[in-house]
Amino acid sequence: MTSWYLFSVAALLLLGTQRFLYKVVAERNCSASLTTTVFMGTVTLLSGATFLASGDAVGSLSILVGMALVNSLAFSVATVAHMEALRHLPATLTFPLTRLSILVVILFSLAYFGERLDPLQWAGVLAGLAVIAVMAGEARGAVRPDGNTRSGLLLIATCVLCGALASISSKFAAVATSKAAFMALSYLLATGFSLAIERKWGRHREDGRRGEAVKLGILMGVLNFFGFYAFLSALASGPLSAIVLITGMHFVIAMILSVLIYREKLTPRRLLGIGLTLLAVFFLGC
Repeated sequence: MTSWYLFSVAALLLLGTQRFLYKVVAERNCSASLTTTVFMGTVTLLSGATFLASGDAVGSLSILVGMALVNSLAFSVATVAHMEALRHLPATLTFPLTRLSILVVILFSLAYFGERLDPLQWAGVLAGLAVIAVMAGEARGAVRPDGNTRSGLLLIATCVLCGALASISSKFAAVATSKAAFMALSYLLATGFSLAIERKWGRHREDGRRGEAVKLGILMGVLNFFGFYAFLSALASGPLSAIVLITGMHFVIAMILSVLIYREKLTPRRLLGIGLTLLAVFFLGC
């Protein structure tokens, strides 16, 4: 068994478990913004130490700073929106829909970079659009106690758009700057943005949950750092399409854990939506 495949599976498990912790934050009523702040800070420390130890050249400073600003703000908003969406809608609905950010990235690539899609990738785009239709109908009856369907869908839309923006800015940075420097600066700025969000909107959460939010944030940061490291290690020696396909399905791990631990139901419509999402990720990775 090749090393890139093992690294890909490791990234799948680590990032999937990290995404499941979003669900834990919502279930335990912890502050999403505080958890995100601690999460970002943890990755900042780990990635910063890695950059200093690596001795990599920074590259284009202007692109590094500009893309880090865009990436950090988008990623911070997307992370908080994702956690907040889980307060309104179940994980089996939220996780597949947030993965549709890949469709936005594909459409941007077509318009800006002039990339072409083959028939299988177009089938992935259509499958992704079908997910929206299927899951939007499911959302009417899927609202959580004290949740709001419209708020949940708006938060998911915010997460999809910001997640796509974070991915696009990462692509620009990757071709002109040091990946380690970009990661360290982006997460540092994201920590600041998350802290600002926490001060603005996070005070209504119970003080007794702050310690739990900090612990979950640290655990998220460790999982994210090593998951990202495993992803980069896989890319160093393996095929991009296969690696992206494997790691792109990390949300399935989060949903499986949600079903097993929180006993969320898998209705026929949700199963169809999950299947279509997996199909979309598979075709787009071809």
